[in-house]
Amino acid sequence: MTGEYYLTGVREVGSGIKLNADSTFEFFFAYGALDRFGTGTWKQRDEQIILTSRPRPPKDFALVTSRKTPDKGITIRIVDPNKQLLRYVECTTGNGTDIRREMANADGEMHFASLPVEAISLRFELCPDRYSAFTIDSKAHNYFEFRFEPWIVEVFFENIAYTLSGKDLEGPHPLLEPGKKYSFVRN
Repeated sequence: MTGEYYLTGVREVGSGIKLNADSTFEFFFAYGALDRFGTGTWKQRDEQIILTSRPRPPKDFALVTSRKTPDKGITIRIVDPNKQLLRYVECTTGNGTDIRREMANADGEMHFASLPVEAISLRFELCPDRYSAFTIDSKAHNYFEFRFEPWIVEVFFENIAYTLSGKDLEGPHPLLEPGKKYSFVRN
């Protein structure tokens, strides 16, 4: 079963799975300028290959700092050495009754009218797999700074099964249409 399997039938997407002899796997996904990857272990059960990664960390962002400032409203800022990524963060703030959503500007900043914030939710638009939600304990704070976690582009597999079809694999793709089967042809 070891070898390289490449996704077929999907235009403008490069993706594949490499099954190594030591029961580890490597996954890649390339679409435009976005590259994602995943690793883990594989096992064979009858006519299926099952891929499993390490457990996915709970959040893709980390709260760096929060504080009260004299500014009006709430400022949420994303920091990262790669300034090109900053504008691709969506933020939702809320206090239970009032929910607001905004995209970051080129500097990674979002500004909201003053309201007590009980929760902040962030999503990286280029890796929209999930939101990272933060409960805010200090209602007096109005400045929040976050950073990307290093695994934000990593793809995680939780016992994803692929069926052997001749020498190829068929099954789901973790980043494409859910519920659809895709073919991965052995190279």
